[in-house]
Amino acid sequence: MGSKSNRSRRYTEEFKRDAVALVRSSGRTVTEVAPELEVSAEGLRNWVRQDQVDRGQGVPGELTTAEREELRRLRRQNREQAETIEVLRKAAVFFAKESDR
Repeated sequence: MGSKSNRSRRYTEEFKRDAVALVRSSGRTVTEVAPELEVSAEGLRNWVRQDQVDRGQGVPGELTTAEREELRRLRRQNREQAETIEVLRKAAVFFAKESDR
C-alpha cells in the first residue's frame, strides 16, 4: 500500500493541457490514462470536461475557464468594495458623533 498524502497536489496548466491532449489523442479512457499520469481519474475527468467547455462543446450555461476567472476576480473586488464601504460607514458615524459634541 503506497503512502499518499491527504493534501491535494497542484498541477501546472501545461501538465493539465498535456494530460487532456493525451486522453483526446490516445483513444483511451480517462480511467486508463489517469494511473499512468499518477492523477486521480476524477481530476483528469474534470480537466477533460473543462477543456470541452472551453472549446465551446460543453453544456449551455457552463462557465469557461476565462469566465470562472473573471467571476472569481469580480467576487474578490466586490468583497473588497463592501469592506471599504463598511469602513467609510463607520467613519461617517464616528465623525457625525464628534460633530454633535
